[in-house]
Amino acid sequence: MDFYTKADFGPDCSLGFQARRIHQSVQAGLDSLFAKEGLSVTQWSVLVSIWFGRASTCADLSRDLAHDKGATTRLVDTLEQQGWVTRTRATDDRRVVNLMLTAEGSAVTERCRDLAVDYWNGALVDWDRSEVETLIMMMQKLRVTLESPSSTARGA
Repeated sequence: MDFYTKADFGPDCSLGFQARRIHQSVQAGLDSLFAKEGLSVTQWSVLVSIWFGRASTCADLSRDLAHDKGATTRLVDTLEQQGWVTRTRATDDRRVVNLMLTAEGSAVTERCRDLAVDYWNGALVDWDRSEVETLIMMMQKLRVTLESPSSTARGA
């Protein structure tokens, strides 16, 4: 099914443009809230990825957050200097460096999670629960489609 045509494609109906603008708005809003904790949304994303067990190494983080490996390493360096993350070499393979949150890293992640929950609840105050659930479901479906190796969007 073709949804877009060349004649009617523009920013107001572009999923990419809308996703980017939403991302920018959310990042600005959360960055200002997280500033009192001394971290950015990008840094918090690293902490969350570790906290939820989505990543345990810099390579995992890089894949999970779609960041350059060098940039991810620099992010982890900063979080380690703040005392929020520790690095430990794996005992079975010394080439692997595992990441863990410190007690303070877990605490700051949780405090910022609470700020994020309040932020999103404020943003969605006029939405019905079913609207939010549908939006989440549709976004998950789109993400899975775009990440699928057979996605035609990759080669288009």
